[in-house]
Amino acid sequence: MKHLLLITSMMCAAASVFAGTHSVMSPDGRIELSFSNDGGMPVYAVSVDGRDLISPSALGVVASNWKYSTVGDVTVARDSHDETWQQPWGENKMCLNRYNEMTVALPDGQMSLRFRAFNDGVAFRYELNAPVDTLVITDELTCFKFATDGESWAIPANFETYELEYRNLPLSDVPDANTPFTFRTDADVFGSVHEAALYDYPEMVLRRDSVSGALKSDLAPLPDGVKAYVLGQFTTPWRTIQIGDKAVDLINSALILNLNEPSRIADTSWIRPQKYVGIWWGMHLGTQTWTMGPRHGATTENAVKYIDFAVDNNLQGVLFEGWNEGWENWGGNQHFDYMKAYADFDIDYVADYARKRGIELWMHDETGGNIPEFEAVLDSAFAYYASLGVHTVKTGYAGGFKGGYFHHSQYGVRHYQRVVETAAKYNIMIDAHEPIKETGIRRTWPNMMTREGARGMEWNAWSEGNSADYLCTLPFVRLLSGPMDYTPGIFDINYERAKADPGRIEWNGPNGHCRIKTTLARQIANWVIIYSPLQMAADQIENYEGKEAFKFFRDFDADCDWSEALQGEIGKYIVVARRSGDRFFVGAGTNSEGRSLNLELSFLKSGVKYEAEIYSDVAGAPDKVEITRRVVTSADIINIDMAPTGGQAISFIPVR
Repeated sequence: MKHLLLITSMMCAAASVFAGTHSVMSPDGRIELSFSNDGGMPVYAVSVDGRDLISPSALGVVASNWKYSTVGDVTVARDSHDETWQQPWGENKMCLNRYNEMTVALPDGQMSLRFRAFNDGVAFRYELNAPVDTLVITDELTCFKFATDGESWAIPANFETYELEYRNLPLSDVPDANTPFTFRTDADVFGSVHEAALYDYPEMVLRRDSVSGALKSDLAPLPDGVKAYVLGQFTTPWRTIQIGDKAVDLINSALILNLNEPSRIADTSWIRPQKYVGIWWGMHLGTQTWTMGPRHGATTENAVKYIDFAVDNNLQGVLFEGWNEGWENWGGNQHFDYMKAYADFDIDYVADYARKRGIELWMHDETGGNIPEFEAVLDSAFAYYASLGVHTVKTGYAGGFKGGYFHHSQYGVRHYQRVVETAAKYNIMIDAHEPIKETGIRRTWPNMMTREGARGMEWNAWSEGNSADYLCTLPFVRLLSGPMDYTPGIFDINYERAKADPGRIEWNGPNGHCRIKTTLARQIANWVIIYSPLQMAADQIENYEGKEAFKFFRDFDADCDWSEALQGEIGKYIVVARRSGDRFFVGAGTNSEGRSLNLELSFLKSGVKYEAEIYSDVAGAPDKVEITRRVVTSADIINIDMAPTGGQAISFIPVR
């Protein structure tokens, strides 16, 4: 072990002078990615506009039953690619994929490194060709040695959860981090380290190497300490660095998606974004329960009420958590029945009623981490849901995996992928909570719609909650990886209805102090800012009824054609615009400081008049929203005035 640590440290501290350097440039010539096999030590480096971003940093994979040769000459092949491809849904339907590529085969041909340089970053992966049936991977040597200091934003490294607070630290002080790992160097280069196309391999986190000072990759282990068992011919996930001049450039990058393969689902017509409501928030507030009883949320009566609300408010789906037997075992043996409804939830009647009213019925499968049980019935359960007309399943993994497996290990990655592929067989879309991180596989498997993978709305119900500063960091870190089911849009931000309930259950300790730590206008803006093709109005429907401000969500369309982050600084503020058909929507949010911004409307279609419906903060009344209307064109400017922790939402509808 000491010998392996010494090798790792030496490789992270690789020599700064290359011998026999091979380089690939981004199409615009600004980013250079270099490789050298210097003295038998494979290293790479990255520069932007001629200035070092990543100093020479180690490359390599370690296996207990195989070792590749670094002695001799490498073989280099080059290629370039330039295409525009279309996805069935996404922040942008059309994506530009343009890069230059360099593939370096090490001397014995048993490992190649494929490097790609885009205008918005770089990526590389290991392509293994070992003469064994199964490789026993014990380590990965990839390092990220930053050439200058700077600032970073990330959650701590953790192989079980992503539901952690962000740390804002100097680059040189980061002890460990999960990815996306977002940074700004002292040279004012913005970037984010992550991975793409994660299949059959553990997730990568970063840990500080005490000798070299570099951030080194660390892979989630299996219970026996091995990181992964893979075929001798195997391709790892991409290691990525998104790069931009401004923080919003990272949000507008499609690099992660571009590193994934085209869709394997031939007919994607059944994969449709939607807006939804559901029986969910009441359980977190403690006014309802997942288990059957006097406060059970998922009853036939409530189902009919929620379906009718969806019809009346231009929504497409309804979610029911707690519909199936087994919730009484949560926290115990974690046994759930994925096909047997509670006695007070007539699933056949509810499915028929939803179908007749044109509403998509969502199933929810909480596993509690009992993977063997869930996998044993996965096919039969999804076949059953399909027979009911169900096309969306929300999965949950709130509990430790049996057998000592980490959520983010190779075992977990394999399971999450099996769910996605099984769902595709039955025309089912997936919304995964407690998931493996998003790495762009939604391009290849577009039924993988959205994930949690961060502290979501429920934290506001029973903990210190999520601050406005957190919400201004989220778009620049977690959301760089892909869509998030944050479950936004709480209107009763002080929980007045819940606190008036004398029988309210306060779980996770006394939570009478809990509330939403933003304004109502910011809650509305979050529907635009926090992208998800399955977008929820998460409050109980009683809190939307009769509220004029809910019109924004009725007008909103979760199916985007175009999106752009227009303005923003990490942890401070964010402004995002999206287009759906001929309508545009803008969401803006600030941190704990009040803020005024000028929004140029040049993103609107030229020559068209729009009615701008503006949902603004009311000074001194965070639970109120002011709605104003004006006619605008692309030549106009709108002032965005946000209260502390506040925001603003705007819909732009063409004037007929």
